[in-house]
Amino acid sequence: MTFKSTLMGAAAVLSLTVSAGTAFAQDAAELIYSDTVADADPRSELIKTAFGDCLAESLTFQPYHGATLFKQGTELTAMQRGNLDMANLAIFDFYNQVPAASILGTAYLFRDYDHMRAVYNSDVLDGLIGDIEDATKIKILSWPYIGTRHVNIKGDKDVQTPEDLAGVKLRMPGGEGWQFVGTALGANPTPMAFTEVYTALQTGAIDGQDNPLPADKSMKFYEVTDQIVLTGHLIANNIFAISQSKWDSLDEAQQTSVQACADDFEAELDAMTIEQEAELVTFMEDEGLKVYEPNKEAFRNHVLQQYMDSDFSKDWPEGLLDKISAL
Repeated sequence: MTFKSTLMGAAAVLSLTVSAGTAFAQDAAELIYSDTVADADPRSELIKTAFGDCLAESLTFQPYHGATLFKQGTELTAMQRGNLDMANLAIFDFYNQVPAASILGTAYLFRDYDHMRAVYNSDVLDGLIGDIEDATKIKILSWPYIGTRHVNIKGDKDVQTPEDLAGVKLRMPGGEGWQFVGTALGANPTPMAFTEVYTALQTGAIDGQDNPLPADKSMKFYEVTDQIVLTGHLIANNIFAISQSKWDSLDEAQQTSVQACADDFEAELDAMTIEQEAELVTFMEDEGLKVYEPNKEAFRNHVLQQYMDSDFSKDWPEGLLDKISAL
């Protein structure tokens, strides 16, 4: 073998090595995900299987739970700065950048799960979703249902109307939008991280909190409260999203895979949540909690009037509330 042929052979090997390394780097592309929900929560296991395993052939999914990577409410900023790829965001995370988005966090906006899903499956939100994505530089993949939020409090006070919540220190997530939900319900809203709620209930720092029944169970709030008032004020969903910069870095096949897996995750979480909710009233009662439905019409009328009289409604896209209600 001549020196020239040896050199050409080495070059060929080097070329193949570089090509293989490039292909390997693409196969090993990683999606970093942050969530406030604890690792032991059924939702955390589901996202690993319904989404992470679904992506296994094209991308590596690395989730961090229990707010161990980013604190609740800071995920959007981390995504915008390029420090985080994906998160389950709340609609009020967008409020400061897109005030009109607050309409989707309005208590009693949706009549029930079917109405909520009909709205998100329609085209009535296309303009608002486009504005959110353009302003925040994130791509919304799906809107998984996490349950209907109810008021969960300590003590034996009978709550039938918003007036009955006067003076109740009700934990709400931080942020102006979330705090207004508590105010509209008639309570005294107290901002607090999700991971701190159990201890705050235990010590009496707060009188109650609001969450869907599956979260009440997974976080064991039933151990430190006495009753659940089935206000049903928010048909709650998260915004399962990816940063636009990360999305743009994926090739077409990867993007198709991510979207398909996000759709699967939404469908599976919806089904799991609905199944859990059907069983959890009995569970809570068996744990010794009083579970009852208040005068929901009194709550609905009071809360919606609070919104219509507030600055929030001034930012809502004209006619959108009527379009949502008509579905």
